[in-house]
Amino acid sequence: MTVALLGTGIMGAGMARNILAAGLPLTVWNRSRDKAAPLADEGATVADTPAEAVRGADVIVTMLRDGPNVTQVIADAEAGLRPGQVWAQCTTVGPAAAAELAELASKHGLVIVDAPVLGTRAPAEQGQLLMFASGARAEAEPLLTPVFDAVGRKTVWLGDDPTAASKLKLVANSWVLAITGATAETLGFARALGVDPQAFLDAVAGGPHDPPYLRMKAAAILGEEWEPSFTVNNAAKDADLIADAGRAGGARMDIAEAVAARLHRADAQGHGDKDMAANYFASFDADS
Repeated sequence: MTVALLGTGIMGAGMARNILAAGLPLTVWNRSRDKAAPLADEGATVADTPAEAVRGADVIVTMLRDGPNVTQVIADAEAGLRPGQVWAQCTTVGPAAAAELAELASKHGLVIVDAPVLGTRAPAEQGQLLMFASGARAEAEPLLTPVFDAVGRKTVWLGDDPTAASKLKLVANSWVLAITGATAETLGFARALGVDPQAFLDAVAGGPHDPPYLRMKAAAILGEEWEPSFTVNNAAKDADLIADAGRAGGARMDIAEAVAARLHRADAQGHGDKDMAANYFASFDADS
């Protein structure tokens, strides 16, 4: 079985290494070739075009920025596609785009599985992603199982609806982004009042208000450690998807919209490529 992975950024590179470690032949492509080139030393074939990458592959994995990027890359791959290839669409695109990509797959005769992942850089590098999957399970699962086992700790199948996995992914991300935004704002509030942020952390330590994610993001903020596990600008994209999907479903998304505003403000201040904890800077004017 051969695999093509399109997109070797923060998440895709880790996934690629785990696919290779599992002994699966892998071809990779990335718009910036220098991000894919190091994988050649680990056994991957680095393709110059999406069409070259997918030609002859049994499984295609897309891990790109957003729905429009996925649509464009599959269009660029058209010359290498063939009916019957299994397509694991792992980008977080939201349910509306997931439905459009299912139609695109049908046009090319591809067997698509909506498969966004829950996790950031470290789980991707460790093969510990949580895989959400929905769509053509009966046709796709035999080929996808070794790929999903290589990159994930668990796969949760959610039925035949080709948008179900994207819906659950946004629900999960809404919680993650809410905690991230609240952590950053709380520490910014402490700073504004002249309160030692560590005093707050000590006060809640060990109790019900002390989730591990609070500790993780607070440590990044207080230590000014901005190496991204998930960037501000990607988190802003997801927050917009969450707010849009909620409104479309009839839910008021006040927290998601507020977090999106913080993330976009931090991006505009020049922090877009930092870890999403850097929405902390949105608590203050850019020059403060």
